[in-house]
Amino acid sequence: MSRILGFFALLVICAPAWALGLGDISNQEASGGLREALTQGAGRAVSALGRSDGFLGNPKVRIPLPDGLRQAEGLMRGLGMGKQADELITAMNRAAEAAVPEAKTLLVDSIKRMSVDDAKGILTGGDDAATQYFKRTTSTQLRERFLPIVQKAIGKVQLADKYNAFASKASRFGIQQPKLDDYVTEKALDGLYLMIAEEERAIRTNPVGAAGNLAKKVFGALGG
Repeated sequence: MSRILGFFALLVICAPAWALGLGDISNQEASGGLREALTQGAGRAVSALGRSDGFLGNPKVRIPLPDGLRQAEGLMRGLGMGKQADELITAMNRAAEAAVPEAKTLLVDSIKRMSVDDAKGILTGGDDAATQYFKRTTSTQLRERFLPIVQKAIGKVQLADKYNAFASKASRFGIQQPKLDDYVTEKALDGLYLMIAEEERAIRTNPVGAAGNLAKKVFGALGG
């Protein structure tokens, strides 16, 4: 987790170029510094999630059974189907872990297309301005990239097929249950943006305390 902090520390550290109008750092230079920080941070965030237990071992992003199965989970376990439930939970989270590395290229491409106005909006915006920028510019394409990987990963789990059959039947009666691959894809996206948003807020709240010597060094350079 600490590796992700550097990304948002640099994001906040770049802000004084606009806020203070320092003569030795232009808007373009600050924008370039932000792009570099975002590129490094995107890679770190993806690496944190796109590995074994990146989702399964992190309670903040761990994907639970969908509502249609969660309500019956206790009964399933009481009937000796706990192994199947655990297998599906593991498969869903492994699917997300397999899909997330696809995000890196699209996140980097989004950063490269960032305009000066986009950069200023991130640096002077709310606590989750960078997260919202990524959501706005990458979520549709990420969903398209994630879905086939998720489908392949959970397609081998017998309970997944049973759930999808249940979801299809339920929809005929007006009961909306997402297909499992759609559900996992959305949860994978939610987890990715949640991790970014949490660290963004933390660094914006206390950049010096979170980044330590790195922040002092950069602020010292700006002051010089």
